[in-house]
Parts: sequence; C-alpha cells; structure tokens
Amino acid sequence: MIRKTLFATGLLTTTLLASTACSAQPAAAGKPFKETVVADFDSPWAMTFLPDKRMLVTEKKGQMLLVSADGKSRQTVATLTVDSAGQGGLMDVVLAPDFATSQRVYFSYSTAGEGGKGVVLARGRLRPDGGGGTRLGEIEALFNARPFVEGNGHYSGRIAFSPDGKYLFFTNGERQKFTPAQDPKMTLGKVLRLTLDGKPAPGNPLVAKGFAPEIWSYGHRNLLGIAFDAQGNLWEQEMGPKGGDEVNLIKPGLNYGWPNASNGSNYDGSDIPDHKPGDGYEPPKVWWNPVISPGGLMIYSGSMFPQWKGDAFIGGLSSKSLVRVDLTGTNAAKGDQWDMGARIREVEQGPDGAIWVLEDGGDSQGRLIKLTAR
Repeated sequence: MIRKTLFATGLLTTTLLASTACSAQPAAAGKPFKETVVADFDSPWAMTFLPDKRMLVTEKKGQMLLVSADGKSRQTVATLTVDSAGQGGLMDVVLAPDFATSQRVYFSYSTAGEGGKGVVLARGRLRPDGGGGTRLGEIEALFNARPFVEGNGHYSGRIAFSPDGKYLFFTNGERQKFTPAQDPKMTLGKVLRLTLDGKPAPGNPLVAKGFAPEIWSYGHRNLLGIAFDAQGNLWEQEMGPKGGDEVNLIKPGLNYGWPNASNGSNYDGSDIPDHKPGDGYEPPKVWWNPVISPGGLMIYSGSMFPQWKGDAFIGGLSSKSLVRVDLTGTNAAKGDQWDMGARIREVEQGPDGAIWVLEDGGDSQGRLIKLTAR
C-alpha cells in the first residue's frame, strides 16, 4: 500500500549561514584543488543544483533546504516526516528530467510502517509560497520498498534518471538482512527501474523468471551511489561488509552476488567466497579492502578539471576521503584518494565544473565545500 499522507510541508524560513561560510582553505599538499567552505548544515545527506545555480540540500532529520548559489542564505521548502533513527532519514534529492517546465523534484526517505521500516521514493513540485519564497508542494509517495522490515540500516535510496529521461533507477538496500538480496519477490538488495510515476518500467529483464516487475539487477548490499556516464553506462557503488566495497557496472538482469559472494568477510570474521570466474555472479569493476565506506557517486563531465572528465568521484565515509575512479568505456580502475579530514557523504558537480562535497556531520554540523582548480 502506497502511503500518501506522510508529510507536513514546512513554513518558509530564511537564515544566515554559519560564520565559516565562504572561507577559503589553503590547498593541502598533494591536493590539486582549493577548498572553500560555503555553508554548514545539520547532518546533510544529499544535494542537487537548480538551473539558476541555487541548491537543494537534504538534512537527515527531514528538512529540505533551498540554498542560494553563494551559500549565504537558505530557506526551508519542506519539513518531511521521516524515521531518522540509525542510517535513516531524508535522503537523496534529484531534479526531474523536465524540471525546467514541471518544477518537479524527486527524493527518498525512510519511514516506519506495517512490518517495520523501509525506504520510499517520492516527488513534489517547487512553487511560490505567496510570500516571496518557495515551497515544495504536491508531495506524493510513488514507491515503497518491499517488504518493510525491522532495523535502521542499509536503506540506500539513491536515484538516477535514464539518459533519455523516460525511466528512473532507484536503489533498495538489503536492510542488513542478507538473503533478501537474492529473493526474487523482494525489492531489497536490488536496483529497480521504474516509470516516472513509480510504476514498474515495461521491459524489465527478470519478469519472465518470476521476479518482482521492478527489478533491474539484484544481489546488492547497501547501494549509496548510482549514476550514468556520457556513454549511457550505469555505474553503482555499494558498501561491502568487512572489506569488499564495490564499484559495479550495472547491466540488466545480472546477479551481483551478495550475500553469496563478496571480496570482503563477515564482521564476525567468517569467510564469504570471493568473486571468481564461473560462479554465476557479476564481479565488481573495482573493490577496496580495507574499505572506503562509499557515500555519494558522481560522474564528472565538467571542464574545470579536464584531466578527470568521464571519471567517477565517490565520497568516503569511514575513510574520510574523496575517491576518484578512472572510467574507460566499461572498465574501471582506482585513481586518487584524497584525505578530506571528515566523513564525506555526498559529491556533486557544480554548474561551472567545480566539485562540491557534503560532510556527513553525524550528530553535528556538516560542511558544504567547493573544490576548485588551484
């Protein structure tokens, strides 16, 4: 049952940002970019740029903020009712492919319901609020992960639109339950392909085999990044267990192995069979041991850093890093890993080709930092 009454739209507020806003930091040795702190947020999770260079930023506890291009002012466009325990909260935010005309915004969040908790895909529309500001209205829940289960982890909830703008790809984590990733009837541990209204997309590859009609690929753990490159390849990164963080090239109908195959081990030290040829599972293109704890994923297409055009950038949580992965066609290889001194939850490309990162913040303030060429 889709729930459509889970929200309370917030009143408009405008505040000045913390005194650290727009403070330039010297480029650390070995870093080919300059870091400028633009704003502070309360446990931020994701961000996206509007065509006019303003930003939408989500905060874990349920606030969606519209932030000026220079970071000096913000307004709350919605306060959403979410379950923010553990890894839950208000999560991804992405503009609709036709945003210029529709003003629609897609987002994800975790909520409690029958059977436990789960991740939800939703959308709303940015509208003038009548007082000179903006609000997110016409909010509707489009899709609920199935089933809701107990626990506060591995929601995933990342969103990407197909290059033609017709379909939406949505990640559902396996909720720290392991076996749902291989269950054909559950959406947990899967990449889903949906219509823009949240329905199963026609032509999904596993329906004839008895799988849930939304499923595009399966055998995933905690999928916290998904993005298309300029050639139309779909890339995904996910957290492994004790070791084995992955970057995968997502192809329709394939099984990526979790929990039957992983290049990591269980947290209790027990072994998981490594990916190997002939095991029936699609192996990762890149993997890490020890882990980087990958957060957001971005494929760079700008001109400020031409040497990295077409490469993937990943926010590192436990590794407190920004990670670059060389992408060449359908192949990938490890690139740079820069120490950022804080957990990096999100990485995005700005309108001018700068790279923007959001610190996770945990239970404290997380900074928004702009990375520009030295």
